[in-house]
Formats: sequence, structure tokens, C-alpha cells
Amino acid sequence: MSDRLLELDDTATQTGPKGVINDWRRFKLESMDKETLPPAKRELLRQMSSANRPKEGDTIAEQNRKMSDQEYELLKDENEGCLKKYRRRCMQEMHEKLSIGPRFTGVHELEDGEAFLAVIEKEHHSTLVVVHIYKLGIKACEDLNHCLDCLVMEYPTVKFCRINAESSGASERFSDEVLPTLLVYKAGELIGNFLACTKHLTQEFFATDVEAFLNSYGLLPEKELPSVDDEEGHEVE
Repeated sequence: MSDRLLELDDTATQTGPKGVINDWRRFKLESMDKETLPPAKRELLRQMSSANRPKEGDTIAEQNRKMSDQEYELLKDENEGCLKKYRRRCMQEMHEKLSIGPRFTGVHELEDGEAFLAVIEKEHHSTLVVVHIYKLGIKACEDLNHCLDCLVMEYPTVKFCRINAESSGASERFSDEVLPTLLVYKAGELIGNFLACTKHLTQEFFATDVEAFLNSYGLLPEKELPSVDDEEGHEVE
């Protein structure tokens, strides 16, 4: 059992000052391209990778000092870029821990009034539900649908839905003059009601315009941070 606990201590992300230092070391070691290192530095990397337990005869203070010396020699030329990635990873992990509730892909088509009521009443209490009431043949409705198709990829914790006014069971309330309509719900409560919402936008609008409109009322959550891998893929060599 004690050996198993030591194994877990070697691999688990820890908290507190010592845990942060150890986690940083592990991240740095994993980030380096070992194949391109000179032999001397590669040997230092090998020692650091297995330096979690003090060597026989070494005190903890001596071991920590050796690790610091080794890290300085190995990492001094590359710390700034790697530290930026490490901070990004920590922020990403914190964001994921704070995110609760389900995640969604694609805009959900609601077939009738019952489906409309169900998505409002039965969705997770933390989930923001955005419903577009539209009608075929209205250009502004078609444009808004395209915008929501884009926004759903930016806000996976928001449930974007649409329903044809003629299928809603309340078509008399949604004449062409008030379409497209956006309704925003959370925990079963209506928190945003925008009739003829595109009148608040320019004649030609895009997903960023709809996003800015909803954000002006505080109706969208913060965007998720890009992953460390995504960020690396967009770096300029």
C-alpha cells in the first residue's frame, strides 16, 4: 500500500507551494523535445525525471538544491515560453473544474410546443437556453439561424434551440412582424425576450454581431479558453 501511495505522489498534480513547483517541473519536462537536446542536457533531463526520491545519502535540502541547479542549466533559455503555456494550462484546468452542467453540440430543432416547454422546464438549472422562433422564407430568420450555427461552437455550455413559429402552437402570437424572436431562459425563467431582434442589428449581420447583442444584456457566459494544444498549433514559428 505504501508503494502505491508513493506512485500516486509521483504522478498526481499537487496543491500548495511544493505541489505547484513539482507540477511545474513535470510540465516542463513533458514539454521539452528530448531528441533535440545535447547529450549532457539529455542526461540532466533523465536525472530530473527520476529525481522525485532523494538518492541514498542525500538530505532533502541537498536534493532540492541539486534539482534547482539542474533546472537552471536546463531550462534557463526556455522558461518564458513554457511558463506562459503552463499558466494557460492551469487556467484551463481551473475553468474546467468550475464549469458545471451539460455540454451541447449543434442547434437543437424543437418539433412542437411540447418540446419547447420540455427544454425550458427540464434542462439543467445552470444551463442557459436560447430559443430562436423563426419562419421559413424570412431572410432575417435564415441569417440568424446561420449565426446560431456558429455561436454553438463558441459556447458549448449554452443550449441553442430553434422552433418554427407554425409548429409552436402559438403562431398567432408570432406574426412575421415580430420574427425572428429570441427567447432566453435559465432555470425555467424567461430572462431575455427579444421580438424582431434583428431590428437591433445592421441589415447585414454576422455571428459576432449577435454575440455582441446578447453580451450587451449579459446573457452569454465567458468563452472557454483555448486548450494548450490549440494555442501551440496557432503559434507562428
